[in-house]
Amino acid sequence: MRLNYQSCFSRAAAVMETRVFYRRQDAGTPRGGGANRSPRTVLFPGFLRCRAAVLPSMLTFLVIVASGGLLLMIERGMLNSMETSLPRSNAARPERGQAGRRRPVTVDMDTQILQELRNRTIHTMCSQKDLTDNIWSLSELQRKNLLQHILVNDEHHFLYCYVPKVACSNWKRLMKMLSGALDASDFRSKLDHHQDLVFLSSLKPDEIRYRLQHYFKFLFVRDPMERLLSAYRNKFGEIESYQKTFGVKIVKRYRKVDSAKGDDVTFTEFTQYLVDENEERMNEHWMPIYNLCQPCAVSYDFIGSYEHLEQDSEYVLQRIGAPSHIRFPERQTWYKPVTKEILHYYLCTVPQKLLRELFLKYILDFSLFAYSLPNATTQDCRQ
Repeated sequence: MRLNYQSCFSRAAAVMETRVFYRRQDAGTPRGGGANRSPRTVLFPGFLRCRAAVLPSMLTFLVIVASGGLLLMIERGMLNSMETSLPRSNAARPERGQAGRRRPVTVDMDTQILQELRNRTIHTMCSQKDLTDNIWSLSELQRKNLLQHILVNDEHHFLYCYVPKVACSNWKRLMKMLSGALDASDFRSKLDHHQDLVFLSSLKPDEIRYRLQHYFKFLFVRDPMERLLSAYRNKFGEIESYQKTFGVKIVKRYRKVDSAKGDDVTFTEFTQYLVDENEERMNEHWMPIYNLCQPCAVSYDFIGSYEHLEQDSEYVLQRIGAPSHIRFPERQTWYKPVTKEILHYYLCTVPQKLLRELFLKYILDFSLFAYSLPNATTQDCRQ
């Protein structure tokens, strides 16, 4: 069932500003500002009148975030004796010989807490009646999007749901190396995103069911707004094919011009385009992670994050039994990261009403993967 975020938002009268504060590093430490000031959440009354499909998810998200400090303190006590991140299911670990054994990964406490928090959040959110918990109950389009984004490795018995702009190119290269289709010396060569890769969509239903039940399943996630900004800067600033297709389309739609090159799309125009699009029919580079990987329909064993990319990738490589010489590559020197300051600058160029609509479009990514809403209110942007 498709969640109609925009119609929900349009019915919320007198919308004011929302700010959600969630900081793992200061869990349990109250913020200053007096006894009447909430340390975590400021809610606007108009939003609480929204009764469409997004409401259960949003309320659950706010409850989880609001109780984040207490939850983290509890988790620290619960997780002190654990040495690795907690999987969500009991997929069998591939057996390996002594040769080429990887060294155990030391997982820090905050990573363990974040992984468990995501697991519990997904379990809670997916219990909502409007979120499908089986891939065969998905619509044809939803299932097609999902199966086309899950890669299969039968030798090491794992499934990887790739998310564009979350290091998926390097993971595809690693998968080719694991299958012997790519040599380490060619790791930096131009990548063909389909050749020598097996997609779950190419298998028969019985083969799909078997792998979903028995294989180790993982994906990597990223802050929703950082991912969108990364896609915007890359596709409209560097890739001519995207400028000529999506760029031209966006400029003509929102500037009402007859001709355009598509190389000067503003971030506000891109934001308006995303708000107006059906999330299930978006280009994969800005389609919500929820729609790409359907974490309610697929029980992933591990959810890594872009923020802990190297450590989480090494954990996965160890978990799937990858040879010790295969390592996740370091970022290139020319890589331009999306910093908090850069993201703040771009978000502050977008009108507040449009920005709130954008947040609602990606609310499941924020809530399911425990990312806080950006501080981009009018007051924040003036500072």
